[in-house]
Formats: sequence, structure tokens, C-alpha cells
Amino acid sequence: MSGMGMLLAVLALQQQPADLVVLNARVYTADVNRPVAEAFAVRGGRIAFVGSSRGALALVGPRTERLDLAGRTVIPGMVDAHAHLLGLGQALRTVNLVGTRSYDEVIARVVERVKTARPGEWIRGRGWDQNDWADTRFPTHQALSRAVPNNPVYLTRVDGHAALVNAKALELAHVTAATPDPTGGRFIRDSTGNPTGVLVDGAQGVVGRVIPAASRVELREQTLAAIAEANRWGLTGIHDAGVDAEGIAVYEDLAREGKYDLRNYVMIRSDDSTLDAFMKRGRQIGVYDGRLWIRSIKLVADGALGSRGAALLEPYSDDPGNTGLITTTPERIKSVAVRALRAGFQVNVHAIGDRANRMVLDQFEAAFKEVPVADHRFRIEHAQILRYQDIPRFAELDVIPSMQGSHQTSDMYWVPNRLGWARSQGAYAWRSLLNTGVVIPNGSDFPVEAVNPLISFHSFFTRQDADNFPPGGWFPEQRTTRQEALWSITLWPAYAAFMENESGTLTAGKYADFVVLDQDIMTVAPEEVLKTNVVLTVLGGRVVYRSNPK
Repeated sequence: MSGMGMLLAVLALQQQPADLVVLNARVYTADVNRPVAEAFAVRGGRIAFVGSSRGALALVGPRTERLDLAGRTVIPGMVDAHAHLLGLGQALRTVNLVGTRSYDEVIARVVERVKTARPGEWIRGRGWDQNDWADTRFPTHQALSRAVPNNPVYLTRVDGHAALVNAKALELAHVTAATPDPTGGRFIRDSTGNPTGVLVDGAQGVVGRVIPAASRVELREQTLAAIAEANRWGLTGIHDAGVDAEGIAVYEDLAREGKYDLRNYVMIRSDDSTLDAFMKRGRQIGVYDGRLWIRSIKLVADGALGSRGAALLEPYSDDPGNTGLITTTPERIKSVAVRALRAGFQVNVHAIGDRANRMVLDQFEAAFKEVPVADHRFRIEHAQILRYQDIPRFAELDVIPSMQGSHQTSDMYWVPNRLGWARSQGAYAWRSLLNTGVVIPNGSDFPVEAVNPLISFHSFFTRQDADNFPPGGWFPEQRTTRQEALWSITLWPAYAAFMENESGTLTAGKYADFVVLDQDIMTVAPEEVLKTNVVLTVLGGRVVYRSNPK
């Protein structure tokens, strides 16, 4: 075909009738070439046109569906750049401890669950945070063990980096005063050396390994429940931080069956057997009709700040003998990075403390010298506490800081106690990082935080919680603009996942993933943003969530 013939064929395709036209809307495209529009058209699951109602109506045919939004707001499908889908699915089916205001309330919720449990059944829960209690010390198991003596109990802290278990669980795992702390973890102990029931980081696995694994049927149910919950909050995509081979197999089964209503950028777990299997298989990019991407690896360099496991260069201000935990050796980080660079995989490393962030940057730099790659897009997940001299290194090394706005507004009340005032100025340093030229994909780390992506959107440009505290924002010099906050949940996650040509903006040729909101999050007063409700969530031109009209 001649060049002119090809051009005419493309133009003819562009003018074919659309499957759907969206009219009379306030469309924030996240595309700098057409930032705001009033209409768009969808054909074959992708955007065919974005612009005026006149243009969209030109693509109406006899079978075209019209969606008149009466002035409502549309944004690209929101993407959570750091989440745990199976963790959410499990959380939806376990004791919800988020928001508990005392240890007594935690115990009461567990006791209520035990009433319907089988004899000897493990009771799982998640979401407690002793920083929200009047007594902010770690709890001890005795009160829980008295209330629930016969069922083993395993309650994960809100950050996932500590757990509280009862005496029955300790007994089944054979944990006693003589049990040594595992590498990269510790048992909190009383003055006589006995375990208190709190397990930090690597110690969780000592008890966790005796908990019966979920069945394949249970994993399917958890996955479907989590996807539905994500869709309800306007999410059309996530970056799934650390999934094992069995979880991925469940995802693929559901995607093959057409039951996977989410675009999942999966980070595989970094144990050798999983790495061997997936590197041998090779990168999986947009398989199952664009539902799964499997081309990145998740490592964990340290613990969490709330449980004092984040690795710091200097001791915790409220625990002077403690500098946190390194959970993966520098040598391991470099070796995985080198292997990934050679295989064309991305590496994403959890690092919260300033010592962990510096270590990861050092190991990335060493790996890049050994295997130079121009567009690796390696990431540090969380990047919460940074020394000022390390901030420019992200841009210098082309490393992406993947951060979670809701962590800042959840943690700000107690961070100065952990770090002191001076170090707190390097905490959640969004503006300082953006000023170096990097992007920051935003997320929630759900189920650590609530699923609603607008919480992190709001946190990015206000540095305030849902009650508008503190006035002016916490370290307000680190705020983003509202436009940057929108990019952080749309375009920037797409870039961080090598998906910017497929998603992230409402642009002709990209997936027709979009969300309809009941108010304009780009113009309403900041204190009104979190009152926004999702009206529709649309994936590939198909509605996957519709709110019930009041």
C-alpha cells in the first residue's frame, strides 16, 4: 500500500462509529496536549477521540451508546502504584482492627470473631496501631491469651511489619525464651527474656509458617473481592508489591476466564525459585487483554517506621539503642539488580529509613556500573526518610521514588518522636524530590492504608489529614501542586510501569479506563475533596463499578 493509501486507511478507521461517546462532562485528561475536554469517544476498548462534543458526536453511529454526564467530572482511571491485592482480599475476610483506639478494643473484636470460629481455627486480623492508643507501647500477649486461650491468634500491625500473637500461637510455633531472633527480625521480649507476643519483621515468619496456607479456592475468592473493592474506589490499575508464584497463577486463571477487572503491574517476590521461574519465562507485558504485566521484582531492604524496624543512620530518638533492621543484605540487592538488568526486568526495593535508602541507592549505582542500561526505571518503594545529600541521587541514577501520600498523613503525629525535628524535615520529601526532575507515582500500600486513592491525592497537595490538620499542612514546603497530585495517581504510575503509551491519560489510542466523580476534585476547596464519591469506574470502555443512586 502506498503512503497515501495508508493515510487514507488510518483516517477511515478514525471516522468509524464509536462504541461509546461520553458527552457534557468536565474531562481532566492528564494529557498536557489537551488538559481539559468536554467529550470523548471509545472504540474497541480504547479512546478514539478526545475534545469537543461536536467531535464526539461525529463518531455516533446506529449502535453507539451515549453517556451524558450532565457536567460531572471525569479523570483517567486511577492507579495505586504500591498495593497488596491478596493482602486486601485477606483483610476483607479477617478481623478488621483499623481504627481501634485501645488494646481492649482489639481484644473485643477478636473475641467476637472467635464466637463463629471452628475449634483450633487460626484467627487472623490486621490493622492495629499502638500509636493510636492512649498507651503507645507495644502490647503484650497476656490479656489476649486470657481472652482467647484455645484458638491461635495472629494479628498483623497496620504496616505489615509486625504482628501480635497469643500464647497458643507461640506454643504451636515452638517459640520460647530460648528461641533466637531470626536474621532481619526480632521477638520483642520482657525483662526476663520471654517473648511478649510481638513479632517484628523476620520474626513474623517463624509463627507465620505454621499457619495453614489459603486454598486455591480461597485465593480466588480473595482476589475477586479485592478487585471489586478496588473498582469501588475508582481504581482501574494497581502495582502489586510482592506476589508469589501461586498468587500469580490465580491471577492468570481469573484473567483467562475474563474475570479480572483490573490492570495489575505485578512485582514478583524475590526468592530464587520464583526469580528462576519467571526469568526463564521472560517478561509478560499486557497479557490477557491488558490485565497483567509481569516484569518487575520486589525486594525489602528494611522494616517500617511505626514498628521501629526502618533502618536509620542514627538511633531512633525514642529508642536510643535501636537503629532498625536491614532485612536484605546489600550483596543480595546488587546481585538481584544485576540479574534483572541483564534480563530486562525492573527492580523495586522497599526502603523506608535513611540508612536503607542510601544502601539501596549505593547498590543500584554499583549494578548500573556493571550492567549499563539506559531506561531501567528501577524504583525505591516508600523512600520515606531521606538525608538531603541522597535526594539528588534519585535523578542522577534515574531511580523512581514510589511514595504513598496517605502514609505521611497517617504518620505525621508521631514521626517527630521517632526521628526528632531535624530528621523529620527529610520525611516524605515530595517537593524536594520533584524539584530534581523525577516523578513520584503515588499509592496507598493497601491494606496498610485505606483503599480510596483520593486520600493520597489529597495528602500530596495539602499535607493535611481528613480533618484539615495541621493548618497549612505538615512541613508545607513539601506540598505538590494539585495537577501534580493528579498525575501522581494517573500518568506517573503509568510511566513507573512502562505503560505510558497504553494508559495514564485520556488520549486517543490508549485504554479507555476512566472514572466519573460526583464533584470536581481539581477545583473544589481542599477540605471538600475527601467528600467526593465515585459514580462510575470504567475499564476498557466497560463499566466495572456503578454507584447506587440515592
